[in-house]
Amino acid sequence: MVTKENTTIGFIGTGVMGKSMAKNLLDAGYKLNTFTRTKEKADALVALGATWKDTVAELAVSSNVIITMVGYPSDVEDIYFGENGILANAQAESFVIDMTTSKPALAEKIYQEGLSRKLFALDAPVSGGDIGARDGKLAIMVGGSQVAFDSISPIFNVMGQNVVFQGPAGSGQHTKMSNQIVVAANMLGVCEALIYAENAGLDSERVLQSISTGAAGSWALTNLAPRMIEGDFRPGFYVKHFIKDMTIALESAKEMGIMTPGLELTLDLYKQLAEKGEENSGTHALVKLYEV
Repeated sequence: MVTKENTTIGFIGTGVMGKSMAKNLLDAGYKLNTFTRTKEKADALVALGATWKDTVAELAVSSNVIITMVGYPSDVEDIYFGENGILANAQAESFVIDMTTSKPALAEKIYQEGLSRKLFALDAPVSGGDIGARDGKLAIMVGGSQVAFDSISPIFNVMGQNVVFQGPAGSGQHTKMSNQIVVAANMLGVCEALIYAENAGLDSERVLQSISTGAAGSWALTNLAPRMIEGDFRPGFYVKHFIKDMTIALESAKEMGIMTPGLELTLDLYKQLAEKGEENSGTHALVKLYEV
Protein backbone atom coordinates (compact mmCIF):
# COMPACT_ATOMS: atom_id res chain seq x y z
CA MET A 1 0.00 0.00 0.00
CA VAL A 2 1.37 3.40 -0.94
CA THR A 3 1.71 6.02 1.79
CA LYS A 4 2.45 9.73 1.68
CA GLU A 5 5.84 9.03 3.22
CA ASN A 6 7.01 6.55 0.57
CA THR A 7 5.36 8.09 -2.49
CA THR A 8 6.37 10.72 -5.00
CA ILE A 9 3.68 11.26 -7.62
CA GLY A 10 4.55 12.40 -11.11
CA PHE A 11 1.58 14.09 -12.79
CA ILE A 12 1.55 14.73 -16.55
CA GLY A 13 -1.24 16.86 -17.99
CA THR A 14 -2.65 19.89 -16.18
CA GLY A 15 -5.65 20.80 -18.32
CA VAL A 16 -9.21 21.58 -17.27
CA MET A 17 -9.45 18.49 -15.05
CA GLY A 18 -5.83 17.49 -14.50
CA LYS A 19 -4.87 20.72 -12.74
CA SER A 20 -7.55 20.18 -10.08
CA MET A 21 -6.73 16.50 -9.67
CA ALA A 22 -3.06 17.33 -9.13
CA LYS A 23 -3.91 20.15 -6.72
CA ASN A 24 -6.01 17.79 -4.62
CA LEU A 25 -3.06 15.41 -4.35
CA LEU A 26 -0.82 18.28 -3.22
CA ASP A 27 -3.42 19.42 -0.71
CA ALA A 28 -3.60 15.87 0.66
CA GLY A 29 0.12 16.02 1.45
CA TYR A 30 1.66 14.01 -1.41
CA LYS A 31 4.99 15.03 -2.92
CA LEU A 32 4.30 15.94 -6.56
CA ASN A 33 6.43 16.26 -9.68
CA THR A 34 4.77 17.71 -12.75
CA PHE A 35 5.33 18.09 -16.47
CA THR A 36 3.11 19.45 -19.21
CA ARG A 37 3.84 20.55 -22.77
CA THR A 38 3.00 24.16 -21.93
CA LYS A 39 4.97 24.96 -18.78
CA GLU A 40 2.81 27.97 -17.87
CA LYS A 41 -0.13 25.63 -17.25
CA ALA A 42 1.79 24.14 -14.33
CA ASP A 43 2.78 27.46 -12.73
CA ALA A 44 -0.08 27.41 -10.21
CA LEU A 45 0.88 23.89 -9.07
CA VAL A 46 4.54 24.82 -8.77
CA ALA A 47 3.52 27.82 -6.66
CA LEU A 48 1.69 25.39 -4.35
CA GLY A 49 4.75 23.19 -3.94
CA ALA A 50 4.94 20.88 -6.95
CA THR A 51 8.35 20.30 -8.54
CA TRP A 52 8.66 21.04 -12.26
CA LYS A 53 10.44 18.46 -14.41
CA ASP A 54 11.74 19.42 -17.84
CA THR A 55 10.97 16.13 -19.60
CA VAL A 56 8.77 13.06 -19.34
CA ALA A 57 11.87 10.93 -18.77
CA GLU A 58 13.07 13.13 -15.90
CA LEU A 59 9.67 12.94 -14.25
CA ALA A 60 9.47 9.16 -14.69
CA VAL A 61 12.89 8.55 -13.15
CA SER A 62 12.12 10.66 -10.08
CA SER A 63 8.56 9.42 -9.33
CA ASN A 64 7.27 6.04 -8.15
CA VAL A 65 3.61 6.73 -9.02
CA ILE A 66 3.12 8.28 -12.45
CA ILE A 67 -0.30 9.62 -13.46
CA THR A 68 -1.16 10.84 -16.94
CA MET A 69 -4.20 12.91 -17.89
CA VAL A 70 -3.69 14.07 -21.46
CA GLY A 71 -5.84 14.66 -24.53
CA TYR A 72 -5.78 11.89 -27.12
CA PRO A 73 -4.60 8.28 -27.57
CA SER A 74 -1.78 9.64 -29.75
CA ASP A 75 -0.60 11.74 -26.78
CA VAL A 76 -0.68 8.65 -24.57
CA GLU A 77 1.42 6.75 -27.12
CA ASP A 78 3.95 9.58 -27.27
CA ILE A 79 4.52 9.85 -23.53
CA TYR A 80 4.52 6.14 -22.68
CA PHE A 81 6.59 4.63 -25.47
CA GLY A 82 10.06 5.26 -26.93
CA GLU A 83 13.41 5.77 -25.26
CA ASN A 84 12.29 9.05 -23.67
CA GLY A 85 8.89 7.73 -22.55
CA ILE A 86 7.50 6.70 -19.21
CA LEU A 87 7.87 2.93 -19.64
CA ALA A 88 11.55 3.12 -20.59
CA ASN A 89 12.45 5.40 -17.71
CA ALA A 90 10.24 4.50 -14.76
CA GLN A 91 11.92 2.55 -11.98
CA ALA A 92 10.93 -1.08 -11.47
CA GLU A 93 8.00 -1.57 -9.05
CA SER A 94 6.58 1.85 -9.92
CA PHE A 95 2.89 2.40 -10.69
CA VAL A 96 1.90 3.95 -14.03
CA ILE A 97 -1.71 5.12 -14.21
CA ASP A 98 -3.28 6.51 -17.36
CA MET A 99 -6.41 8.49 -16.48
CA THR A 100 -6.90 9.76 -20.02
CA THR A 101 -10.00 8.48 -21.81
CA SER A 102 -8.26 6.37 -24.44
CA LYS A 103 -8.48 3.15 -26.43
CA PRO A 104 -8.94 -0.11 -24.49
CA ALA A 105 -6.41 -1.82 -26.77
CA LEU A 106 -3.81 0.85 -25.91
CA ALA A 107 -4.41 0.27 -22.20
CA GLU A 108 -3.76 -3.43 -22.74
CA LYS A 109 -0.56 -2.63 -24.66
CA ILE A 110 0.74 -0.40 -21.85
CA TYR A 111 -0.11 -3.08 -19.28
CA GLN A 112 1.78 -5.80 -21.15
CA GLU A 113 4.82 -3.60 -21.77
CA GLY A 114 4.72 -2.58 -18.12
CA LEU A 115 4.78 -6.20 -17.01
CA SER A 116 7.93 -6.80 -19.04
CA ARG A 117 9.58 -3.92 -17.19
CA LYS A 118 8.25 -4.86 -13.71
CA LEU A 119 5.86 -1.92 -13.65
CA PHE A 120 2.27 -1.93 -12.40
CA ALA A 121 0.02 -0.36 -15.04
CA LEU A 122 -3.60 0.68 -14.51
CA ASP A 123 -6.08 2.34 -16.87
CA ALA A 124 -8.26 4.64 -14.80
CA PRO A 125 -10.39 7.06 -16.85
CA VAL A 126 -12.70 9.39 -14.97
CA SER A 127 -16.09 11.05 -15.20
CA GLY A 128 -17.39 14.15 -13.45
CA GLY A 129 -15.97 17.05 -15.44
CA ASP A 130 -14.30 20.13 -14.02
CA ILE A 131 -16.62 20.24 -11.01
CA GLY A 132 -15.96 16.63 -10.02
CA ALA A 133 -12.21 17.15 -10.46
CA ARG A 134 -12.25 20.33 -8.38
CA ASP A 135 -14.26 18.78 -5.55
CA GLY A 136 -12.46 15.43 -5.53
CA LYS A 137 -15.70 13.66 -6.43
CA LEU A 138 -14.80 12.00 -9.70
CA ALA A 139 -16.03 8.57 -10.71
CA ILE A 140 -12.88 6.53 -11.42
CA MET A 141 -13.11 3.33 -13.45
CA VAL A 142 -10.06 1.10 -13.11
CA GLY A 143 -8.61 -1.73 -15.15
CA GLY A 144 -5.44 -3.74 -14.45
CA SER A 145 -4.52 -6.01 -11.56
CA GLN A 146 -6.48 -6.16 -8.31
CA VAL A 147 -3.25 -6.07 -6.30
CA ALA A 148 -2.08 -2.87 -7.97
CA PHE A 149 -5.52 -1.31 -7.52
CA ASP A 150 -5.59 -2.14 -3.82
CA SER A 151 -2.12 -0.66 -3.34
CA ILE A 152 -2.93 2.61 -5.09
CA SER A 153 -6.45 3.11 -3.72
CA PRO A 154 -5.49 5.85 -1.22
CA ILE A 155 -4.43 8.04 -4.15
CA PHE A 156 -7.59 7.35 -6.12
CA ASN A 157 -9.65 8.20 -3.05
CA VAL A 158 -8.15 11.70 -2.96
CA MET A 159 -9.36 12.41 -6.49
CA GLY A 160 -12.67 10.56 -6.52
CA GLN A 161 -15.55 9.26 -4.43
CA ASN A 162 -16.86 6.51 -6.68
CA VAL A 163 -13.77 4.39 -7.33
CA VAL A 164 -14.50 0.95 -8.76
CA PHE A 165 -12.13 -1.80 -9.93
CA GLN A 166 -13.63 -3.15 -13.16
CA GLY A 167 -11.31 -6.01 -14.13
CA PRO A 168 -8.30 -6.74 -16.36
CA ALA A 169 -6.35 -4.15 -18.33
CA GLY A 170 -8.64 -2.22 -20.67
CA SER A 171 -11.70 -2.71 -18.46
CA GLY A 172 -11.50 0.84 -17.14
CA GLN A 173 -11.55 2.22 -20.68
CA HIS A 174 -14.42 -0.03 -21.73
CA THR A 175 -16.39 1.17 -18.70
CA LYS A 176 -15.69 4.78 -19.67
CA MET A 177 -17.03 4.04 -23.15
CA SER A 178 -20.25 2.80 -21.55
CA ASN A 179 -20.35 6.02 -19.55
CA GLN A 180 -19.89 8.18 -22.64
CA ILE A 181 -22.64 6.36 -24.53
CA VAL A 182 -25.06 7.26 -21.72
CA VAL A 183 -23.77 10.85 -21.59
CA ALA A 184 -24.18 11.20 -25.37
CA ALA A 185 -27.85 10.26 -25.34
CA ASN A 186 -28.48 12.31 -22.20
CA MET A 187 -27.01 15.47 -23.75
CA LEU A 188 -29.48 15.23 -26.62
CA GLY A 189 -32.34 14.90 -24.16
CA VAL A 190 -31.25 17.87 -22.04
CA CYS A 191 -30.84 20.14 -25.08
CA GLU A 192 -34.18 19.14 -26.59
CA ALA A 193 -36.01 19.50 -23.27
CA LEU A 194 -34.73 23.04 -22.75
CA ILE A 195 -35.55 24.11 -26.29
CA TYR A 196 -39.02 22.59 -25.96
CA ALA A 197 -39.63 24.43 -22.68
CA GLU A 198 -38.44 27.71 -24.14
CA ASN A 199 -40.68 27.42 -27.19
CA ALA A 200 -43.63 26.50 -25.00
CA GLY A 201 -43.20 29.83 -23.23
CA LEU A 202 -42.06 28.28 -19.94
CA ASP A 203 -39.52 29.60 -17.44
CA SER A 204 -36.56 27.28 -18.04
CA GLU A 205 -35.25 27.55 -14.49
CA ARG A 206 -38.62 26.57 -13.04
CA VAL A 207 -38.80 23.65 -15.44
CA LEU A 208 -35.43 22.48 -14.14
CA GLN A 209 -36.76 22.69 -10.58
CA SER A 210 -39.48 20.26 -11.48
CA ILE A 211 -37.67 17.77 -13.67
CA SER A 212 -34.19 17.61 -12.12
CA THR A 213 -35.28 15.51 -9.14
CA GLY A 214 -37.71 13.21 -10.94
CA ALA A 215 -37.20 10.32 -13.32
CA ALA A 216 -35.44 12.66 -15.80
CA GLY A 217 -32.81 13.67 -13.27
CA SER A 218 -29.16 13.38 -14.33
CA TRP A 219 -25.75 14.94 -13.73
CA ALA A 220 -26.01 16.84 -17.02
CA LEU A 221 -29.45 18.19 -16.16
CA THR A 222 -28.28 19.39 -12.75
CA ASN A 223 -24.85 20.75 -13.69
CA LEU A 224 -24.94 21.64 -17.38
CA ALA A 225 -28.52 22.73 -18.07
CA PRO A 226 -28.11 25.83 -15.84
CA ARG A 227 -25.01 26.78 -17.85
CA MET A 228 -26.99 26.40 -21.07
CA ILE A 229 -29.70 28.72 -19.73
CA GLU A 230 -27.09 31.29 -18.65
CA GLY A 231 -25.25 31.10 -22.00
CA ASP A 232 -22.05 30.04 -20.21
CA PHE A 233 -20.29 27.63 -22.55
CA ARG A 234 -16.89 27.58 -20.90
CA PRO A 235 -15.53 24.03 -20.97
CA GLY A 236 -15.82 21.62 -18.11
CA PHE A 237 -15.13 19.08 -20.84
CA TYR A 238 -14.23 20.08 -24.39
CA VAL A 239 -16.39 19.34 -27.44
CA LYS A 240 -13.26 18.11 -29.25
CA HIS A 241 -12.48 15.62 -26.49
CA PHE A 242 -16.06 14.34 -26.40
CA ILE A 243 -15.85 13.74 -30.15
CA LYS A 244 -12.68 11.75 -29.51
CA ASP A 245 -14.39 9.68 -26.81
CA MET A 246 -17.48 8.95 -28.89
CA THR A 247 -15.32 7.98 -31.86
CA ILE A 248 -13.45 5.44 -29.71
CA ALA A 249 -16.74 4.11 -28.33
CA LEU A 250 -18.24 3.77 -31.81
CA GLU A 251 -15.16 2.00 -33.16
CA SER A 252 -15.17 -0.39 -30.18
CA ALA A 253 -18.90 -1.07 -30.62
CA LYS A 254 -18.40 -1.88 -34.30
CA GLU A 255 -15.56 -4.25 -33.43
CA MET A 256 -17.98 -6.08 -31.12
CA GLY A 257 -20.70 -6.07 -33.77
CA ILE A 258 -23.28 -4.15 -31.75
CA MET A 259 -25.66 -1.36 -32.76
CA THR A 260 -25.34 2.12 -31.25
CA PRO A 261 -27.62 4.37 -33.36
CA GLY A 262 -27.99 6.96 -30.58
CA LEU A 263 -24.23 7.27 -30.31
CA GLU A 264 -23.89 7.65 -34.08
CA LEU A 265 -26.47 10.46 -34.14
CA THR A 266 -24.88 12.32 -31.23
CA LEU A 267 -21.40 12.05 -32.73
CA ASP A 268 -22.69 13.45 -36.02
CA LEU A 269 -24.28 16.42 -34.24
CA TYR A 270 -21.13 17.17 -32.26
CA LYS A 271 -19.07 17.09 -35.44
CA GLN A 272 -21.47 19.65 -36.89
CA LEU A 273 -21.00 21.75 -33.75
CA ALA A 274 -17.21 21.57 -34.07
CA GLU A 275 -17.42 22.63 -37.71
CA LYS A 276 -19.20 25.78 -36.51
CA GLY A 277 -16.10 26.70 -34.49
CA GLU A 278 -17.20 25.28 -31.12
CA GLU A 279 -14.59 22.54 -30.66
CA ASN A 280 -13.06 24.31 -27.65
CA SER A 281 -16.41 25.03 -26.00
CA GLY A 282 -17.96 22.85 -23.30
CA THR A 283 -20.04 19.87 -24.36
CA HIS A 284 -23.21 21.68 -23.30
CA ALA A 285 -22.71 24.05 -26.26
CA LEU A 286 -24.62 21.41 -28.23
CA VAL A 287 -27.77 23.41 -27.44
CA LYS A 288 -26.57 26.03 -29.92
CA LEU A 289 -27.39 23.66 -32.78
CA TYR A 290 -31.03 23.70 -31.70
CA GLU A 291 -31.35 27.47 -31.44
CA VAL A 292 -33.10 29.18 -34.33
